Amino acid sequence: MTRIYTPTSGPGDWRRLLADPAKHWKRKRSAFELAVSWERARRSERGLPSAVAALFDRHPKFKGASLVLGIPEHQVSLDGGGHPSQTDLWALLSIAGGGLVSVAIEAKAGEPFDKTVAEWLAAGSPRSGRPARLRQLQEVLALKPEVAPQLRYQLLHRTAAAMLEARRFRAGSALLLVQAFADDPESLEAFSHFGRALGCVCSAGTIVDGPVLDGVALHVGWLQCPPATDAEVAAANRDQ
Repeated sequence: MTRIYTPTSGPGDWRRLLADPAKHWKRKRSAFELAVSWERARRSERGLPSAVAALFDRHPKFKGASLVLGIPEHQVSLDGGGHPSQTDLWALLSIAGGGLVSVAIEAKAGEPFDKTVAEWLAAGSPRSGRPARLRQLQEVLALKPEVAPQLRYQLLHRTAAAMLEARRFRAGSALLLVQAFADDPESLEAFSHFGRALGCVCSAGTIVDGPVLDGVALHVGWLQCPPATDAEVAAANRDQ
């Protein structure tokens, strides 16, 4: 587990952390847009992009929340070996009423949530650690085994990462936030299906309350954002 991190000096520092920088670092793609969105906010009072701050302010628990720290491409180890869950941005927030929130931010710009759990499980070898990982994810999220197969695997492990980091940092709340930079009804429906499995009724532009699991209150949210303008990209690179 990585415990020592270095600060960024602009969006370009996010690029080197990507699995395939040449493929994923492009205007109107999620990795690029997320980096610009959050780097532009680094000098703001709350450290949050304005659209993100407005979303938090619409929820009574998160109103006035501010950024304590944010780590791009943050990795959280999971059972079963293999790759850790690599969150596009993990953020630790301080909320006005006291306490901390562990936030896993998943950026999307038309990219799907990839395989269902059933497809992901079937793609593993007979000696794969995937069944052990799935058991952990189901336990962390209190999902019944019969519910998980048709959910998107990416949503399970990103949300579990937010929960596990909440426990590690002794935060009272965890949040999976999808920050979308393009219209994508199919992904929104996959997200809503996942929310229903947690007992949530999800919609774009809201944070909704999920279950309390091992003393951590789980929440999920979807935020629709426009891609950055040329002036905003320039500002993100200049205002460091």
